[in-house]
Amino acid sequence: MQSSNSISVKVQTQYLSDRTNKENEFPFAYKITISNSSNQLVQLINRYWLITDGNGKKTEIHGEGVIGQKPYIRQGQTFVYTSGAVLETPVGTMQGYYEMKNESGEWFKAPIEVFSLAVPNILN
Repeated sequence: MQSSNSISVKVQTQYLSDRTNKENEFPFAYKITISNSSNQLVQLINRYWLITDGNGKKTEIHGEGVIGQKPYIRQGQTFVYTSGAVLETPVGTMQGYYEMKNESGEWFKAPIEVFSLAVPNILN
């Protein structure tokens, strides 16, 4: 399976302070924008996430699609969705990839670079 530079993934994160009532529970939302600059229609088939909390605890998530969908993304178009993760520490990271298929039937990975999840003002 190839990796693709024609699919870009941008991430925006937000700490959800109003969504917790436990001492060691830190909920975050992340908004993902997937842009297709290739010359073909692509479909997001699977996702893989590696979530690492501030203690080094790693959690892997494999699954079909995102938010219950396997979206098609046309050339020059974007797909945006919001999801979330709950950490046991106030800081952590996420990274991963999407397994995608183009209209020629070729499968490829669209990487998701490491991004931080952090409670505001916790880091200098």
